[in-house]
Amino acid sequence: MAHGKLFFWKVPLNATPFSLMGISFAIFLGFRINASYDRFWEGRKLWGSVLVEARNLARMAQTFIAPAKEVRPFVLGLIGFASTMRNHLRALPPDHQTQGLLPQDLCNSLVNARSAPTLVLLWLGRWLQACRQEQLLHHYLEQNMESSLDNLSLALGSCERIANTPMPFAYTVVLHRSVYLYCILLPFGLVDSIGIMTPLAVTFVSYTFFALEALSDEIENPFGMDANDLALDTMVAGINASLREMLGETPPPAPQPDANFVLT
Repeated sequence: MAHGKLFFWKVPLNATPFSLMGISFAIFLGFRINASYDRFWEGRKLWGSVLVEARNLARMAQTFIAPAKEVRPFVLGLIGFASTMRNHLRALPPDHQTQGLLPQDLCNSLVNARSAPTLVLLWLGRWLQACRQEQLLHHYLEQNMESSLDNLSLALGSCERIANTPMPFAYTVVLHRSVYLYCILLPFGLVDSIGIMTPLAVTFVSYTFFALEALSDEIENPFGMDANDLALDTMVAGINASLREMLGETPPPAPQPDANFVLT
């Protein structure tokens, strides 16, 4: 290809149609990125609500149930819920990094469970029911704590909705192929107007389009293990540290980024 020719045939293109198509592609890419970022940010807010509700439940347990009953298993169960929720969203084994947080019989039942965090929520609800039957928890307070458990269940279900509902495949494929075709034809439309600067301009435009498309693909599922996904391990560690401090225990050291300054 030279001076807009392909196999000695002059390609009759100029910059005008590419300007119009570029604006259209930029708008479609903007919609794609906004949709992906909405999923990413909603996932972050849902995990923030898990932290808030876990703290609320731990505080109410220590305020209204202790010292009449040991509440440490319940508080550790809240940490176990956050851990199993992370494992569930990342398709990890249910018992990954949950040692010492949940009763052994519950851990055994989680091995073949399809939704381990749901079973942990069930155990937490039964623990509150036992406190109610032992007359250690007023009915009104039990309702408040059950409401917090409902919010944890809502956060879990909402995260599952994001993880199990990818962006429409047809939309992604059409946009991907259109961007490639645009970038392939772009040199023919620019060479007559900018000459020797055509490779530089095409490289810049192509890089921008491909980078935006890759970014939208990267954050579409925010619960994975990629560098730009949510740092779920760090969030679970934050919940662990916060609740253990409420128990009067020394929290483990905060997670440190890897060699690439990335937190998982």
